[in-house]
Amino acid sequence: MFKIIPFISYVFVVTFTPGPNNIISFINAREFGYKKSLKFMLGIFSGFIIIMLLSSYFNLLLYNLIPKIEVYMGVTGAVYMSYLALKLIRGKSKGKQHYDQRVNTFFTGILLQFVNPKVILYGITIMANFIIPHYKSNIAFLSFSVLLAAVSFVSISCWALFGIVFREFLARHEKPFNIVMGILLLYSAYSISGIGNLFN
Repeated sequence: MFKIIPFISYVFVVTFTPGPNNIISFINAREFGYKKSLKFMLGIFSGFIIIMLLSSYFNLLLYNLIPKIEVYMGVTGAVYMSYLALKLIRGKSKGKQHYDQRVNTFFTGILLQFVNPKVILYGITIMANFIIPHYKSNIAFLSFSVLLAAVSFVSISCWALFGIVFREFLARHEKPFNIVMGILLLYSAYSISGIGNLFN
């Protein structure tokens, strides 16, 4: 029997907590507005669907390969997120000029999903534990992939709107806020890098 309450709880906790998708959507919307950030968020949505579908069809293969490639995925994702964090922290002038607009593209939104082991592991976990034991049709895989991507889109939209609502306040405290957001991204990078495991 499909465990609806644990499924919903897991999806919302993982999706709505701070992470690269939410933080960068927040920053893009604060800098460029919701409408101009939509292409980046649609990239996240599209990349999320692709990852969820791949997790469905290649779940067993990926599950067996993850221990072997997790280190490389972690390092790649950590380097990319660290780059974004440092670009954010080192912004010197106020206004849109200091923020790299290349971060706010459809392609970046998709790419971010493929270098973020959290999303890949989330896809594998949710498909292996909640979906595949009960559903194995193409329609089910596609439906759940779109559903999970839609929840992700709602999450990044909420974070983006939060960035817009507090834009004036954040403009007055831009540098400290950028540092805090950059540190959160660096923490995300550290979390997925696997460095912490070396000391356990």
